[in-house]
Amino acid sequence: MTLAAVDPSVSAGEHAKYEKTLKALQERVFELQIQNYLAGRKAVIVFEGWDASGKGGAIRRLTTLMDPRGYKVWPISSPSEEERRHHYLWRFWRKTPGAGEVCMFDRSWYGRVLVERVEGFAKPAEWRRAYDEINAFEHMLTADGVRMVKFFIHIDKKTQLQRFREREADPAKRYKLGPEDWRNRAKWKKYEAAIQEMLDRTHRPDAPWHVVPGNDKRYSRLEVLRRCVELLS
Repeated sequence: MTLAAVDPSVSAGEHAKYEKTLKALQERVFELQIQNYLAGRKAVIVFEGWDASGKGGAIRRLTTLMDPRGYKVWPISSPSEEERRHHYLWRFWRKTPGAGEVCMFDRSWYGRVLVERVEGFAKPAEWRRAYDEINAFEHMLTADGVRMVKFFIHIDKKTQLQRFREREADPAKRYKLGPEDWRNRAKWKKYEAAIQEMLDRTHRPDAPWHVVPGNDKRYSRLEVLRRCVELLS
């Protein structure tokens, strides 16, 4: 799987058709969620992507009709002082799904091999061994019956800059943009290399990566819903 081979500019097409398809997929996800809840099945859905790629919007469309008693969304930010005292996976173990639950991670344990790697928050020895640790962590979950899918929402630099500017100009969205977003953007090439190595080393049949074109948010939302229908079916 090559990041460069994915065209981020794929479009969802006509708006009316998009709305119809979106509603149908959301209804199907709700039906499958209820079936999974009653059967006691567990699922994990991981969202990674460039800053401003639309992860939050994709999660909102995915959960629009879902029963809140059967899912959790975990927004992942910097670890707390208590979490820093433990192995970095400790805080994620505590958020794994119980019987009948679907857990969604808005960013995840992959921070160790992305932002922590690129920004120097993890030592080279720490992030280099993290690929094996992450594979083992995910395999323990899937071997225990957890179904898993991982999304990386891919946008180009021009689209990201446009969205950054829109956030700056919108008081309701300005909070989403901080100095770290501009810092990360300045290291785009380093992040590209880190993302590609992450895909190469952690894409497995039991926990596959899907690189989702994200310049058109409508397209990425539909693609996430389709893949989640497959996961829960």
